[in-house]
Amino acid sequence: MAEQQRACHVYVLYSTRTRRFYIGTTDELAKRLQQHNEGVSRWTRGRGPWELVWSQAFPDRTAARRFERLLKRQKGATGFYSLTGLSPEGFGRGESNS
Repeated sequence: MAEQQRACHVYVLYSTRTRRFYIGTTDELAKRLQQHNEGVSRWTRGRGPWELVWSQAFPDRTAARRFERLLKRQKGATGFYSLTGLSPEGFGRGESNS
């Protein structure tokens, strides 16, 4: 019997402290967010607290990784906001910082 693949999520975290996004994939979203905020991930350690601002489920890890790479190539550009439906104004972008 073939093993069923679990749904995999692409997610976007945002740190209000550093005003940066982090894009990743996981099959356990709540657990992964907790790991980011506890400093388990070396890429996000010391840069939080992290807030989940967007996620989307995919049928398998391959599809999720493909979309994750697409998002990472768009990061900081208007394509990132178009693909996620997030608004740049909600994250200190497109606003005056004076």
